[in-house]
Amino acid sequence: MSPMASQVVHGTLTATIFEAKHLSHGGLPSLLRKVGGEVKELLHRDGHIGLYATIDIGIARIARTRVLSNEPTNPIWNETFHILCAYTSPSLVISVKKGLEISAHVVGRAKIPISEILSGKVIEGWYDLYNEDFSEQLKKAQIHARLQFKQVSEDPYWGSGIRDRDFPGVQHVYFKQRKGCRVNLYQNSHLSEHYRPRIELGHGEERALYRPPRLWEEVYQYIDGAKQFIYIAGWSVNTKITLVRDKERMIPGAEGVTLGELLKKKADQGVRVLVLIWEDRTAVELLRNQGLMQTHCDETFEYFKGTNVYCFQCPRNAHRSLSAFQTVEIAAEFTHHQKTVCLDARIHGSENREVVSFVGGIDLCDGRYDNEIHPLFSTLDTVCRDDFHQNNYKDTDLRHGGPREPWHDAHSKIQGSAAYDVVTNFTQRWTKQADPTLLLNLEDLPGLLPPATHFEGPETWNVQIFRSIDDASVIGFPANPSEAPELGLITIKDQVIDKSIQCAYIEAIRRAKDFIYIQNQYFFGSCASWDRDQDCECLHLIPIEIALKVVSKIRARERFAVYVLTPMWPEGIPEGDTVQAILHWFRNTARMMYKMIGEALREEGLDQEYRPTDYLNFFCVGNREVKLPGEYEPPERPEEGTDYWNAQIHRRTMIYVHAKLMIVDDEYIIIGSANLNQRSMDGARDTEIAQGCYQPEHINQQGRQARGEIFGYRMSLWYEHFANKNGGLRREYLHPESVECVRMVRRISEKIWESFVREETVEDLPGHLLPFPMEVLEDGSLQEGEDIVFPDTKASVQGHKIDVLPPILTT
Repeated sequence: MSPMASQVVHGTLTATIFEAKHLSHGGLPSLLRKVGGEVKELLHRDGHIGLYATIDIGIARIARTRVLSNEPTNPIWNETFHILCAYTSPSLVISVKKGLEISAHVVGRAKIPISEILSGKVIEGWYDLYNEDFSEQLKKAQIHARLQFKQVSEDPYWGSGIRDRDFPGVQHVYFKQRKGCRVNLYQNSHLSEHYRPRIELGHGEERALYRPPRLWEEVYQYIDGAKQFIYIAGWSVNTKITLVRDKERMIPGAEGVTLGELLKKKADQGVRVLVLIWEDRTAVELLRNQGLMQTHCDETFEYFKGTNVYCFQCPRNAHRSLSAFQTVEIAAEFTHHQKTVCLDARIHGSENREVVSFVGGIDLCDGRYDNEIHPLFSTLDTVCRDDFHQNNYKDTDLRHGGPREPWHDAHSKIQGSAAYDVVTNFTQRWTKQADPTLLLNLEDLPGLLPPATHFEGPETWNVQIFRSIDDASVIGFPANPSEAPELGLITIKDQVIDKSIQCAYIEAIRRAKDFIYIQNQYFFGSCASWDRDQDCECLHLIPIEIALKVVSKIRARERFAVYVLTPMWPEGIPEGDTVQAILHWFRNTARMMYKMIGEALREEGLDQEYRPTDYLNFFCVGNREVKLPGEYEPPERPEEGTDYWNAQIHRRTMIYVHAKLMIVDDEYIIIGSANLNQRSMDGARDTEIAQGCYQPEHINQQGRQARGEIFGYRMSLWYEHFANKNGGLRREYLHPESVECVRMVRRISEKIWESFVREETVEDLPGHLLPFPMEVLEDGSLQEGEDIVFPDTKASVQGHKIDVLPPILTT
C-alpha cells in the first residue's frame, strides 16, 4: 500500500503540540491586516489576533490549541489532546495559523502519512512547515509535535461491555463516576393506571417484577415536599401546565394546581426557588412572547416577577474570543437545552434530607403530557383541553380539532453523590450568568446528607454526568490549559469546551457486545464519511462508530443489531425548508451506514444469508384511532385538502419521539437532553446534560445476562411501542441481537404500517412501531428513484438540501 493511501483511523490519538520556531508571517498581506484592524475597530471587539495550531484528519478538525498573542515567531503551546478518531484519510495535517477578527491565515503546514500514525509507535519530532497547498517549503520553519495512536481493538473494553463491577467509567471527563447511587428511568411524562407489563427482573429466587415509575407525579411530589431549595433549568418552563391530571391516580391537593402556583407556594414557604430558562431572543410581543420556538420565556419571567421565585432568562452567549459574526450566530441559532430539576427531599424513614436530581429530555412545558396510549382525539376535552399542542400542521388549534401531537419522551431521577454533580452544573451556570448570591451553600443546610453519601445493596447504580457546554455558559473550568486534557476539556483558540456527552456515546458504542437501542429526536452526523455534503460540518462520530461496530461484528462472524427510533419527521411543517434539510442529513447518514454494512457482508461472503437490515434498522412511531361515541366535536374544521384536514379525516399522525437515550446490551444506558446531531454533540453549540449509568450487580457475565432495571426499561419501551398488541413480550426479545428478534420486530412494524396507511380507519392501530419509510436494497444502497411522501402530506421522505439555510442551523 502506498504510504499516502487513505486508511481508516479508528481508535484514540494522543497528540501534543509543543512549539513552533522560525515562523514568518510577513506573507500576510498588509491590506488584509489593515482591513482586519478597521473591522475590529468598527465592531468595538477585543478579538484575539495571534497564533494557534490545528490538527486535521481529512476534512475533520480534531484539535486546536489556544491563541498566543505575544509570540510571533516561536510560539510555545505545550498542549495535549486525547482524541477519539473514526476517519479515513491518507494523512494527518498540523497547521499553524494566524487568527484574525474575521478570518484566519495559514502560516505553515506539516503533513504526516497516516501509515506512520497507525504503527502505534510514539512519533515525535520537528516537522518542516510548508505553505498552504504544500507547494513550497518554508525556510527553517518547523513545528514540534508528539503523536501516539491506539487502535480501537487495543482498548481492553472494546466489544466486552462493562465486564466487571470495577468498571471505572469514562476517563478524561469533568465529572467522575459516582458509586452507590439510585436511579429511576421514566418513559413519557405519565403512564396510565392500567399500564402493567409483566417483566421479570433478576435471576432465580432473586426475581422481581419491573414497576415503571411516573415522572410528573413524582416531580410534583418532590417539589411539594422540598424544604430548602428547588433549582430548575430548562429550555422551556411553562407556568400554566398542570403536572398531575390523571383522575384515576389523583394526588390529594394536586388537581388543577399549575406549575407556577406550586413553585410560588414553595417560595412563599421559604424554599429557595431558582428557575433558569433559556432566553429565546425571538420572544417578542409580535409573537405573543412565545418566541419562534414557543418557549414562553418572557411569559414565564413576567409571571414570577415580584414573587419570591427568582427567575432568570439565560441567553446563549458566545465566548469572548469569537468574532462578531460568530457571536451573533451563536446567540441567534443555539440554545440552552438542559432540562434538570434539583431539590432536597426527605429520606424515607429518617429526618435527614438528601439531594435529588431529575435529568432527561422532558421539558416542564406545554405539549409534553402524554402516556403510553398516545391518544389523538379522545383526550381533547379532558387532560389536553388546556394543553393542545400540534406543531406539524399549519393553523392548528383546539377549535379546529385533533389530532393533537402525541409525545414520546424519556427522563431519569438520580439520588446519591451524582445528584450533587447535577447541582454543580446548575450552580456553575447560575454563577456565570445570573446572581450567584442567591445560591445556597448546601453544606450549611441542616440535615442534608453530604455529597459522599453512598447507598448500599444490590440494586444500587454507578452514575456519571456528562455535558456539552463551553466556558461562556459555566464557571469552573481550569485556567491553565495544561490541566484541561485530564478533564476531557478541549481548547479552541481561547474557548474551553466540554463535549463529554459525545465521548460517552462513543465509548459506550465501542464497548457494545451484542446490541444498541437508540431513541432520539434526531439522528445524523459523521459527514466526513458521507458521499456528499462533506462540508456541512456535522462531524460528530456517533453514526460512523455504530457502522464500524457493525462491520467489525460482520467480519468476526458475530451477531449484532442496532435499533434506532426517531420521529417520522422532525417537528415542524414537513414540507418546510428546515424539516426537509434535516431529512436530507438523515438520509446521507443512513446511506453511509448501510453502504458500509452492505460492503462488509459482500466481502465476507454473507450477502446471500443476511441483508443490511438484519443488522441496522430505523423505526418511527405513529397512532391511529377510531372515533368514539361522545368524542369532542370541534366547532370548526381545517381547510379541506390540507395536511391537517387529511390527518383529521384519516384519524392518524406520527407520535413525536423527543427521547434522547441509548441502551447498550441491557446493562448500560445514556439518557439526557442531547440529540444525536452536531448542535448537541459539539459542545460549543447547544448546551446539554446527560447521565450514563449501570447497576454493578446486573451486568452481563459468563452464562448470566443482565436482567436489572435497564433491561426492564427496554422491555417496557418495547411493550409500549409494539409488544402489547402483538403477542406480548416474547422470548425472542430477550436476545435483541438475534436475527430472529430483528426480523420479528421488523415484521410487526410492517404489519402496523399497513394498518397505518390504509385509506379507512377500521380499528385502533395495533401498536405504534412503524418502519421508517426508506427502502434498503440487498447491497446496502438506498432506493433512490421516485420519491415518496409521508402519509397525509406532500412532503418528501428523502428531504433535500436547502441552500438558503446555513448547515450550522440545521445540523
